[in-house]
Amino acid sequence: MSSIVSLADRINALEESATLGMTKKARELAAQGHKVISLSVGEPDFKTPKHICDAAKKAIDDGFHGYSPVAGYPDLRKAIADKLKRDNNIDWKPENIVVSTGAKHSLANVISTLINPGDEVIIFAPYWVSYSEMVKLAEGTSVIVDGAFENNFKVTPEQFEAAITPKTKLVMFASPNNPTGSVYTEAELRAIGAIVAKHPNIFVMADEIYEYINFTEAGHFSIGSIPEIKDQVITVNGVAKGHAMTGWRIGFIAAAKWIADGVEKLQGQVTSGTNSIAQKAATVAFNGPLDEAYKMKEAYLRRRDLVVGLLREIEGFKVNMPDGAFYAFPDVSYYFGKSDGTTTIKDSDDFSMWLLAEAFVATVAGTSFGAPDCVRISTAAADEQLVEACARIKAAVAKLK
Repeated sequence: MSSIVSLADRINALEESATLGMTKKARELAAQGHKVISLSVGEPDFKTPKHICDAAKKAIDDGFHGYSPVAGYPDLRKAIADKLKRDNNIDWKPENIVVSTGAKHSLANVISTLINPGDEVIIFAPYWVSYSEMVKLAEGTSVIVDGAFENNFKVTPEQFEAAITPKTKLVMFASPNNPTGSVYTEAELRAIGAIVAKHPNIFVMADEIYEYINFTEAGHFSIGSIPEIKDQVITVNGVAKGHAMTGWRIGFIAAAKWIADGVEKLQGQVTSGTNSIAQKAATVAFNGPLDEAYKMKEAYLRRRDLVVGLLREIEGFKVNMPDGAFYAFPDVSYYFGKSDGTTTIKDSDDFSMWLLAEAFVATVAGTSFGAPDCVRISTAAADEQLVEACARIKAAVAKLK
């Protein structure tokens, strides 16, 4: 019997993570001796701040070696509640918070907890690659609403309202956005919130993992702070991006207690509590100063300007100006149908794979982000690497006729 037949249908139906898949291919080429510049993975190139690492060492010395509570240590949940009040104007108690193994785990928990087979989930596109696959696992139906390039890839309130049907259960989006770097303004989120308020059976999952990497003058606004829809909003965040703690795997949800209770119930049967040492480090991250986070943001801003400027010098590239996160997301459809004499580029998947083979620069095709004309380029790399990568890309695409 073949392995495909033996695997569960839900697994056979899943797509491989595009970002992780490209990162794997880049590592394989590097292992063969090629000088690959990998701009595929969404990971800060900074080290976790020292005061957070010191907290982890102290936790080991203090004996936090056992199982942690399913929903997280009380002091961490309180630190998150305090952070939400301080930074986001969201007033939840620790009992409304569940800590999980990364924000990715938090997202999956909420979808599995809320979605029944056939429920519709509106996803603002471009979207992070795992959103639609998580909905698929829960046997829900993804309803993709496209944000236009001309609107900086943002979905309008009118588009959102037009997508609502009697089967709509959840709407999900990220601001700042991965992969586009787009940031929804307070006015835009309030307009979306006003629509949600008319539909008490629709919930919002706001992915705010890039909160501290926001370049707008107005700064971050949380849709969960709108009083009229507070009980309908699930805020998801964590420490991975803003605190450079990707490998620590700490994320959380903040939501109405019945939702938090459901997530805790699910997590209790799947993973139980998350890593005890990482939780103690995260507690210090949430309670501590944000000086290091702001220093990282300034570096990301400089790199954004550098990369967008260089990409806009490449013939045929259409590049929006990201307002947050650490990605560039150029439209490369100008090259579809062109060839280097051996390979013809049909779509962004072809373009991304050809670029890896031709220039040894790893990007991620926009297909898995719901934007098949684009490729995602991470700017979370050293300036000299970014300059070299853009030079390689420019030289490579000049061969396409």
